[in-house]
Amino acid sequence: MTATANGFGATDVYLLVAVVVLILVTGFLAMSETALTRVPKVKAVSLVEEGRRGAQTLLRLVERIDRVLPVVLFALEVTTLVAATLVGVVAEHAFGAAGVAAGIAFEIIVMFVVAELAPKTWAVQHPEQAALRAAPVIRLITAFAPLGWLTRGLIKVTNLILPGRGMKQGPYTSDEMLRALADEAAEEEVIEQEERTLIHSIIDFGDTVVREVMVPRTDMVAVESYARVADVTDLVIPSGYSRIPVYSQGIDDVVGILYVKDLMRAEREGKGDAPVSEIMREAHFTPESKRVSELMREMQAGKFHMAIVVDEFGGTAGLVTLEDLLEELVGEITDEYDVEEVPPEILDDGTVIVNARMPVGEVNELLEGAEQGELPEGDDWDTVGGLLYSLLGHVPSEGEAAEVDGHRLVAERVQGRRIGRVRISALPAGEL
Repeated sequence: MTATANGFGATDVYLLVAVVVLILVTGFLAMSETALTRVPKVKAVSLVEEGRRGAQTLLRLVERIDRVLPVVLFALEVTTLVAATLVGVVAEHAFGAAGVAAGIAFEIIVMFVVAELAPKTWAVQHPEQAALRAAPVIRLITAFAPLGWLTRGLIKVTNLILPGRGMKQGPYTSDEMLRALADEAAEEEVIEQEERTLIHSIIDFGDTVVREVMVPRTDMVAVESYARVADVTDLVIPSGYSRIPVYSQGIDDVVGILYVKDLMRAEREGKGDAPVSEIMREAHFTPESKRVSELMREMQAGKFHMAIVVDEFGGTAGLVTLEDLLEELVGEITDEYDVEEVPPEILDDGTVIVNARMPVGEVNELLEGAEQGELPEGDDWDTVGGLLYSLLGHVPSEGEAAEVDGHRLVAERVQGRRIGRVRISALPAGEL
């Protein structure tokens, strides 16, 4: 075949065929990306149990989603750009300079509708079906070693030009995107508000460290290792605790954990004069910087419910229980022995009064409801009380205040060296 008068020839026909193929591949990859991000591991496991075809492959992909999605995204970008380039070449050959403009319009409309919007919309509507169909092909794509090497190499190059170290595995799905999806679903009444809150809690759970959820050492109930069983029984039973730490030389020298059921058994067996060191069990220790998700897995594997939290110098910073970790997911769990804290108050003028131990992140959620700006979050404090200490630089007296980011923080109640409650109010416009 020879070239026609307008420059359109046999090569252009082949290029058009390649464009059609690339558009279809792009649509498939766009569908795959959306589907894989919408099928959590728990759902993939459920599909395997149901015996669905391709479910086992899907589960393997979901288990290493942080490595799979960057490769999919890279392949998607390549097919999109190559298709767009070929359309421009063919249009220029066929229609000259005017063809370039027509080619651009074609690319925008066709690529957006056929290769992006339509497949992603279908994947959102049928996430399981789309993921199961995509899984075998995506597995072959990610198994192609050169593509994986190139993707990881380009991610490293990207991280070199970014402040800090960028993201080791590259971007795929951010926490902010998941939160936004949950918020949108709640607003459209697709999910309940309680489900939205749980989704947010699960996302935040992965970033929470033990220091943020532990019982501080000042609130710990502990006993000496030489204390008599009978004496400790009188102390422990009114408290309602089922386990308490045992220390030797001081609270920084925790040597074991005393189970109340062991204490009761010893009392019944006539060992009331024996030291508790004879019946205590092994203590488990964890650094205050450990992520709570990792600690929960350790507790499940080791079958223990309490861990002593140690600081960077090896001293006791506090303790954390399995209940503390679960409360980060489902909210406060109270029983008949718990002393419920006074809930936060939001006054008519927008002033917020909270417990000084409330995390700054939770306080900011209250301030959002009171239509105020946010308090700063930093590495040197986790709670609003810690923020006030940092601002003042000393133990405040009752009624002492500090100002930060348009807010006035007042030590509403001070007990010894501890701040009990903090009053937070917005500064008047003239004082900002």
